[in-house]
Amino acid sequence: MTDGGPHAYLPRSGTDDYAVQSYDLDLTYRVATNRLDATAIIRATARVPLSGIVLDLVHLKAKRVRVDGQKRVRFSQTPTHLRITPAGRIPAGAEFTVEVAYDGSPAPRRTRWGTLGWEELSDGVIVAAQPSGAPTWFPCNDRPADRATYRIRVTTEQAYTVLATGEPVSHSVSGGRGTWSFERLEPTATYLAAVQIGRYTLEPRRTGDVEWLLAYPQPLAERVLHDFEPVGRMLERFQDLFGPYPFPSYTVVVTEDPLEIPLESQAMATFGSEHADGRGDSERLIAHELAHQWFGNSVGLASWRDIWLNEGFACYAEWLWSEASGGLSAGVLARSHHAALRLARKDLLLGDPGPDAMFDDRVYKRGACLLHSLRRKLGDDRFFALLRGWTAEHRFGTVTSGDFEALAGRFSAEPLEGLFDAWLRQTALPALS
Repeated sequence: MTDGGPHAYLPRSGTDDYAVQSYDLDLTYRVATNRLDATAIIRATARVPLSGIVLDLVHLKAKRVRVDGQKRVRFSQTPTHLRITPAGRIPAGAEFTVEVAYDGSPAPRRTRWGTLGWEELSDGVIVAAQPSGAPTWFPCNDRPADRATYRIRVTTEQAYTVLATGEPVSHSVSGGRGTWSFERLEPTATYLAAVQIGRYTLEPRRTGDVEWLLAYPQPLAERVLHDFEPVGRMLERFQDLFGPYPFPSYTVVVTEDPLEIPLESQAMATFGSEHADGRGDSERLIAHELAHQWFGNSVGLASWRDIWLNEGFACYAEWLWSEASGGLSAGVLARSHHAALRLARKDLLLGDPGPDAMFDDRVYKRGACLLHSLRRKLGDDRFFALLRGWTAEHRFGTVTSGDFEALAGRFSAEPLEGLFDAWLRQTALPALS
């Protein structure tokens, strides 16, 4: 078990001293030289009296800073933070605006989980920010519970397509450069904000009331169209199981480059070229990333210690999709993975795995097995009513394991404390009952 409060996993990322309401990002980027010139306008509310404002910013250099339009602002930088001293103290409860002009050559940061953030492709860019990569491309308060709205404007070479967090607002071309604007009104965590740039073909689709978009390099068209055909059926099935799709649209990006793993962001998922092999071998990953739109992106984490609420639910959605699409049932998959967990190390606490193990496969599989055990305890009707209630009650909010335990208790005629204690707070592996 980790020591410290809810921010023990990334103690140097973000602050609770203020809450951000909105990010307004204006980015000018040159793909050929990896040069970024940008301005960020951050609107926030002080939670405590502020004599200084700290923003996360990595690898990039602040050139000009203003607070509430005032130029009399002192600021300094470390490799990971921008520290701002406004002309006067900001009282608790006061709203304030910070404007930061910054530039540089964005690059991923090195972390215990690998390199994260803004990453150059062979011919374009992706953002892979979970959990701490957002500051590699914009100054922010990098905590998962501090969710905000976004406006993102990106100008780059005309030959490239830009896909970013938010619904597309406008696209214009001038002087050989294209400008794309997006707006996301649903509260979004910093790690779920993204920009993807590449030479993409855009193919819009619609399933029921949900607009969704495929973006892919034209040479991969046949493989992509084959392998991502199930997305529409997944949307239909997951809405039956989890409730209405939470965002206005969904975007799937397939890059020309291979990627080690798919990447989820708010109302978007990004896959590498190897995930479109023409054989449908990544179908479970496609289901996993789509499920995150309910579990992780709409219903978000208050702290990283409860990451099973993201990954356990998305993993169980893979099993539910297999069951719904004529593959192995969730029960068969649960028993198979439970057998594998019996052979694995028994040193992980699902309810607080620690930063080194937060992306351990046991978090995914043990979390999914917990849900299957709960399903067997409640029965299908009450279990899926619970999932729909979870996504409805906490839509665009942040949650803890305790919140899920409390809601689950309302759907059970018997106490569930023993079940949750065994799965979340003990290292021994419980039975699937």
